[in-house]
Amino acid sequence: MAKKVISSQQSKIVILDFGSQYTQVIARRIRESQIFSEVLPHTVKASQLAKDATICGIIFSGGPASVYAKNAPAIDKKIYQLGVPILGICYGMQLLAHDLGGKVARSERREYGQGQLTVKKTGLLFKKLNRKLEVWNSHGDHIEKLPTGFVVLGTTENAPHAVIADEQRKIYGMQFHPEVAHTPQGKEILNNFLFEICACPATWTMGSFIEDTCEKIRRQVGEGRVILGLSGGVDSSVAAALIHKAIGDQLTCIFVDNGLLRAGERKAVQDLFQRNFKIKLKVVNAEKQFLSKLRNVTDPERKRKIIGKEFISVFEKSALELQRSSKKSAHPFKFLAQGTLYPDVIESVPIGDNPAALIKSHHNVGGLPKNMKFELVEPLRQLFKDEVREVGRELGLPREVVDRQPFPGPGLAVRIIGTITPDRLKILRAADAIVLEEMRASDWYYKVWQSFAVLLPVQSVGVMGDERTYDYTIALRIVESQDGMTANWVDVPAALLGKISSRIINEVKGVNRCVYDISNKPPATIEWE
Repeated sequence: MAKKVISSQQSKIVILDFGSQYTQVIARRIRESQIFSEVLPHTVKASQLAKDATICGIIFSGGPASVYAKNAPAIDKKIYQLGVPILGICYGMQLLAHDLGGKVARSERREYGQGQLTVKKTGLLFKKLNRKLEVWNSHGDHIEKLPTGFVVLGTTENAPHAVIADEQRKIYGMQFHPEVAHTPQGKEILNNFLFEICACPATWTMGSFIEDTCEKIRRQVGEGRVILGLSGGVDSSVAAALIHKAIGDQLTCIFVDNGLLRAGERKAVQDLFQRNFKIKLKVVNAEKQFLSKLRNVTDPERKRKIIGKEFISVFEKSALELQRSSKKSAHPFKFLAQGTLYPDVIESVPIGDNPAALIKSHHNVGGLPKNMKFELVEPLRQLFKDEVREVGRELGLPREVVDRQPFPGPGLAVRIIGTITPDRLKILRAADAIVLEEMRASDWYYKVWQSFAVLLPVQSVGVMGDERTYDYTIALRIVESQDGMTANWVDVPAALLGKISSRIINEVKGVNRCVYDISNKPPATIEWE
């Protein structure tokens, strides 16, 4: 008997975002427990949430504001009347205490960093946990007076109301952050909220996601035809395989050589898909078109938007050509598929809709012209990067695709700081090829999230062959991450860095210096632009 696939949408935790740097981390932790999570702006209406029968709990994120500050983020107070369990974290706790009649005050001493929580009452939230727990604090306000019906579940040295609850109404609040790794048993605390308090069924799996998504694609597309910009990266490859599973030959992939690709990229993609896929593939050489539009452009946002717009232009032209050559088909190309991921969507939210600042726009979501003639199909829009890789494995894609390091949609354009020229592209391609070759040869390629070269618009004096040089600088960037939302630089062996640097300086004409980027995200981003 075939195993029944339970819909991944049977249960959901909604996270209302108040601008915390950890909001997306909360979402990931919940999904790790096989429960779907969705981040929504704090301005969402209770009436909208009430229509969604799949919601089994609501979490208020932290945030940088004070509840008493002018224009402090607030919620529709009818949310408290929905009868759904609520967990407020940091600012989220202070807000619910304030809204429900408690008193919030500025702490004499700000709590930031590691602390110890003393559990006063176990209840469901601390079921099977110790009475003393290490936690991570980040707050300047505290609860001075509890709302009616609330009791204290836990205290810290400077917060007598560190964890509070109205257990009858299933409303909980905590000053510390259970979602971060610095709270060692934070996952157990969150799981108690998810399973003991919200009674969420663990139905969010990549297998159920694939089945649900294929059905959604079939409903959206019908008998229409879809084109997809295939780069050969993880996102577009998994999107192509998923859409092809759903609608077969209704999908045609277009590979655009925009002149911003890595060395050998075009041939590698063609060879890979001929070997692993039976998907229609059209290759378009648009190098001159892209480089012409990017001439003398230095602003990274402009680069991304120009590239996004040119991609659509190429797609529209290619779709018309495909349609003209397919006279027997009565179904036109109406849909454009993209490998947009959840971090792309979150980081590109306009400031007016989200208290967190815009970090950068992505060509997938930020550069599309308003008069675009295609309807978007974005099957990976709900997923983080590691989930996309899981989907790829479920679909049987090879490791060279699934575990390939991320490569930005705008390509080398955002790894050349400043003006893009053919000469600079040639230099960066050669340096990038050496980085990847040495990372693979040393078995470090699959151990890290990303490893790449960046060409800096900085020339410095050097000595090569007893001659003075005045050449460019290459920055090496190697980071580890789980989902791209946060990242740490990797302390790779000095011998490996030395070999990469030596090869680049000796083999790449125009470079006489290499530096290593040891910045984490945050405060830096993974890519330089």
